[in-house]
Amino acid sequence: MNHTFHIPVMGTGFSIDTPAKVAHYGISSVIPLADDILIEKMREYYSAKLNIPFEGISDKLDDFRAKRITAYLNLIDKVVKEKFEALKQAALDKGNEFKKYLEMLPDYSWLKQEYCRLINNADVEEIKRWISTYLLPGSVDVNIMTKLDKTNYDRQQDALPSQYNDAHAALRGYATSNLESSIIFSAGMNPRLYGYMESFQVFYPDKQGNFKKKIVLKVSDYRSALIQGKFLAKKGLWVSEYRVESGLNCGGHAFATEGHLLGPVLEEFKTNKNILRDTTFKLLEAALEEKGRPCPTQLSLLITAQGGVGTTDEHSLLLDHFELDSVGWGTPFLLVPEAINVDQKTRVLLGKAKEQDQYLSNTSPLGVPYNTLRENTQDLEKNRLTDKGRPGSPCPKKFLVSNSEYTTKPICTASREYQHAKLKELDVQDLSLEEHRKQQEKIVEKSCICRGLANGVLQIHHLQDKKDGPGVSVCPGPNIAYFSKTVSLQKMVDHIYGRANVMERSDRPNMFIKEFKLYLDYFKNKLTEATSPYSIKQQKYFDSFMENLQSGLQYYQDLFSKMDERWKTNVLKELKQIEDKLSQLMSVTS
Repeated sequence: MNHTFHIPVMGTGFSIDTPAKVAHYGISSVIPLADDILIEKMREYYSAKLNIPFEGISDKLDDFRAKRITAYLNLIDKVVKEKFEALKQAALDKGNEFKKYLEMLPDYSWLKQEYCRLINNADVEEIKRWISTYLLPGSVDVNIMTKLDKTNYDRQQDALPSQYNDAHAALRGYATSNLESSIIFSAGMNPRLYGYMESFQVFYPDKQGNFKKKIVLKVSDYRSALIQGKFLAKKGLWVSEYRVESGLNCGGHAFATEGHLLGPVLEEFKTNKNILRDTTFKLLEAALEEKGRPCPTQLSLLITAQGGVGTTDEHSLLLDHFELDSVGWGTPFLLVPEAINVDQKTRVLLGKAKEQDQYLSNTSPLGVPYNTLRENTQDLEKNRLTDKGRPGSPCPKKFLVSNSEYTTKPICTASREYQHAKLKELDVQDLSLEEHRKQQEKIVEKSCICRGLANGVLQIHHLQDKKDGPGVSVCPGPNIAYFSKTVSLQKMVDHIYGRANVMERSDRPNMFIKEFKLYLDYFKNKLTEATSPYSIKQQKYFDSFMENLQSGLQYYQDLFSKMDERWKTNVLKELKQIEDKLSQLMSVTS
């Protein structure tokens, strides 16, 4: 890897073309594959921009979703390769693009140091060979959210086979593309989808251990990684990277754990990395032998993490102490227009955001807690329509349909159809005015994030039509409270590597402390929502949660007490405050 950070997936539109902007600088990033309608619009946009003939892929065609994804990924692959070839040529001419590539590398980079030596001592041909061998673009990775795997229907409204489900079609679209990169699976295990990967040659290693396409799993704890890794290994599929994400200190949907804090989780991965690799590799060997496929003697396994990192010291701690291979920087890049698509109104909102402006909401139709920025224009539009007596979305994209209470085919809980039926049902119930109001708010809280998460990039490039609507959803992590300036790509990279500081606030808590406090608030809310006396299941959940938080507290007290003063003083003081709050919560659960 050229860099020790990567840019994770963001929404459906924020990082839809990020690799086309940053990969030629050696920076890896991730394209979301959820929205083929947006993907097709972006392909048309780039085709026009680059004077490439464009032929649209109609939704009337068989397998149009997979075909759209393949066509777009092939186009991005072409853009990245052409930009990178131009950059390599610029290296010989000492052009600005190559200078930028070189300057953004970490100062300790062997690549940077070796080039500086070569330029003063080697001839042109040797430099050419060196550039061809060692200069690499960033990886153009893709993401599939495994939960977004709805059934699709043919023109006669008969259900299509599972391979035409949304996630399956996205997988096929990537598998048949020209990209040589990684596919990242998030949001948990989907056995049927994982099994479908067996049918694609590109996911299997050759005898030398090379892959056309690698598999990456986003996980929140070691147990989940081991279970999923073994499941795939038994099918002859190798997980090349486990991408550990904080349960709460992240953007987008928040998949909260039972109090499993990031630090102890990463320590467990560090301790058990060899066990994870050896256990899954033995299963892989047996599966590949049974399939009659070649098996390499060994395969690499990377552990990376993301969720709330914001300073160069935290970045270094993750790399050095936890021995990570890369660190994901997501939310801060929302303020980097060179990398991420954010419309001007939303970027101003992000820059002004403080802690109280970002919260976990129930707006997502998936029924998963969702990081929400107050006053985002999609929710303002949603509230405006509700006040007019027209709650809900017309649901033009239908990516999040899941509810069958009132229909044969699932519909979305943010749709006008669902909310109308639900509110009508609510009106005939014998409820107090206060309870009626609460239930009504729960119904209309759901937001059309299918449109909202795509609208920013559509507005930037003037690609919207009437069905898209005016609102933009944005889902930053809590870290956004500490970043307020729009900055260049180079400036943000300099911040990551300690060559600059783009934060104006000096009161930002350590990333581990911030996550701990988020879990305390989450746990407190769960206790408040529960009715006492607790059921056996509830008591077991609360006991497990508390045990994990106490274990996490002890871990951090031991970890930071051994560090130098720049870590120790403030962190240990905040851990003492957390300890006091934990004691108060313990008295409630016992």
